[in-house]
Amino acid sequence: MSKTEERGDHASPAEEVRAAVTGFVTDFKGFQAEIETKLQQTEERMTMLDRKMTLPTRTPLGGAVDAGAPHQKAFNAYLRNGDDDGLRGLELEGKSLTTAVNSDGGYLVDPQTSERVQSVLNATASIRAIASVVSVEATSYDVLIDHTDVGAGWATEVDPAVETDTPQIDRITIALNELSALPKASQRLLDDSAFDIEGWLAGCIADKFARAEAAAFINGDGIDKPKGFLDHPAVDNDVWAWSNLGYVPTGVNGDVTAESVVDLVYALGSQYRANGSFVMNSKSAGLVRKLKDADGRFLWSDGLAAGEPAQLMGYPVLVAEDMPDATTDSYSIAFGDFNAGYTVAERPDLRILRDPFSAKPHVLFYATKRVGGDVSDFAAIKLLKFGTA
Repeated sequence: MSKTEERGDHASPAEEVRAAVTGFVTDFKGFQAEIETKLQQTEERMTMLDRKMTLPTRTPLGGAVDAGAPHQKAFNAYLRNGDDDGLRGLELEGKSLTTAVNSDGGYLVDPQTSERVQSVLNATASIRAIASVVSVEATSYDVLIDHTDVGAGWATEVDPAVETDTPQIDRITIALNELSALPKASQRLLDDSAFDIEGWLAGCIADKFARAEAAAFINGDGIDKPKGFLDHPAVDNDVWAWSNLGYVPTGVNGDVTAESVVDLVYALGSQYRANGSFVMNSKSAGLVRKLKDADGRFLWSDGLAAGEPAQLMGYPVLVAEDMPDATTDSYSIAFGDFNAGYTVAERPDLRILRDPFSAKPHVLFYATKRVGGDVSDFAAIKLLKFGTA
């Protein structure tokens, strides 16, 4: 067979290349047409969504924070325009990025916002800083207190054992009450992408919650709020009995003496003194820091490092402005082991409800938290009475 006949039976390499390129171009055009069809279908679906809007991307202003995390984007979308689909989606996917929705789907919360509020509460000059704080999931918290002693006696080898006293257990129930805040912002402000809505909201809630808690833990009457330790009856420490707080008089109406501060410290049982703290407001602190002992040394000393509390007779001082001013027969200074003596019980969740209708053109944010507090050991706290008896 000749070479010419052999080339007629088989395509040349150039012809094979042209055929391959032609096939590739044909397949690519088909793929391109399919993509264009899908894009057109997507655009048609977008025009049918009357609830959602695609906002143009804005260039962030200087100092703006990019909320890049999925939960931050979803939470900010909810705060700005009420879009809760992002939060619901995150929860349903089980990514633990929200503590999101209650039974009716109305309450939403971002965990970082909740943590920011909690950190401010813990740093505030409040009884919370020195009390026992527990997290509960129920509507109340029970504290079991054994404030009696087991009887005992000496026995011989042959005499029968004698029955002794059995300790008595008291139950103190701390109800959880709802603490709420209602900050508001204009919709125009919320629409500004450079506005840190999450930080602003956390600051508003933390400020209101901190002031409300601090007042209730000291003076609350226990009706729809925590019961403050000053709301319990106070009796002279010489005749103190359970369910009351013992007090020591200063011996001077509306004023304090160095001797009375010493008496207050040693009125507290030795088992509590090691963890003792003073609580008073700024006006009382101004009186106390002038006191000197018999050798002319001040009883008050400032903290050695930044952030450390001042000390009175070697014990830390919590300056809580909700303590009463020094007047005749006022209980203006407290001393005790508040970790043993006062318990704060709270639910760990913070809830936020967005209300764009009640205060147009403003948007209200109704934030709630469940918290309670009460004295859990009446022997662990003593009061200084600014009076003669």
